[in-house]
Amino acid sequence: MTDMPPPKTSFSWKRLWPLVLLAAGLAAFFLLGLDQYASLNALRDNRAALSQLVAENALLAALIYIGIYILIAAFSLPAGLVATLTGGFLFGTLLGGTYTVIGATIGATAVFLAAKTALGDVLRARAGPALRRIEEGFGEDAFSYLLVMRLIPIFPFFVVNLAPAFLGVSVSTFVITTGLGIIPGTFVFASLGNGLGAVFDAGREPDLGLLFEPQIIGPIIALACLALLPMIYRRYNAARKKA
Repeated sequence: MTDMPPPKTSFSWKRLWPLVLLAAGLAAFFLLGLDQYASLNALRDNRAALSQLVAENALLAALIYIGIYILIAAFSLPAGLVATLTGGFLFGTLLGGTYTVIGATIGATAVFLAAKTALGDVLRARAGPALRRIEEGFGEDAFSYLLVMRLIPIFPFFVVNLAPAFLGVSVSTFVITTGLGIIPGTFVFASLGNGLGAVFDAGREPDLGLLFEPQIIGPIIALACLALLPMIYRRYNAARKKA
C-alpha cells in the first residue's frame, strides 16, 4: 500500500499580511530617514539626553529600549549592533545585555511566527517529498543546529529567523535556542558599549572587531561545538546500530 500524499493546504492572500506588515516597516525605516539615527554618531550627539532619561526613570527607559529592540528584530532593521552598544552604554553590561536578549528574542519570535503563519504550512504542503526529507533531517537536530547558528552568526539574523518557520521547528525550540544562542555575542558588545563614554571623550572609534579576538571567539566556538555533541552522539548511535 503506497503512502498517500499529504493534503494540499489552500492558500489565501490574507495569510501574507504579517509578512507584508514587516516588509512595510523595513521600507518605512529608510523612507522616513530613521536609518540616520542608527549610528554611533547619533548616539554620541544624543548621549547626554539619553543618559538623563535613564537617570530620571530607569524603568521607563528600559521598557522603551526593549520595545525599540523588539521592533529592530521584528522588522529586520539594520540597527541591531548600534542598539546593542547603546544598551551597554546606557544600562551597563549586565542590564544592557539582558534587555537586548529579551528584546531580540521577542522580535525574532515575531518574525518566526509571522513566516510560519503566512507561508510555513503552505510551502510544506506544496513542496513535496524533497522539503519533507530536509525537514525531517533538520527537525531531528533542530535544537543543535539553531543554537550553533545563533552562537556563530554565519547567516544573517533575519535568515535564521525565517528558515526554521519553513522547516517545522517548534516555537519553544526557536525561542530557547534564540535566547541562549545570542547571549555570548550580545554581552560582548554590551560590554564594549559600556566603555563608549571614554571612547567618545577621547575622540576615538570603538573596536568592533573585539568579538573576533581569540580570547572572545574561542569560548564561543567551544560552546558551539558543545551544542553539536548531542547530534554527533545520536548520529554515531544510529550508525552503530545499523552496522
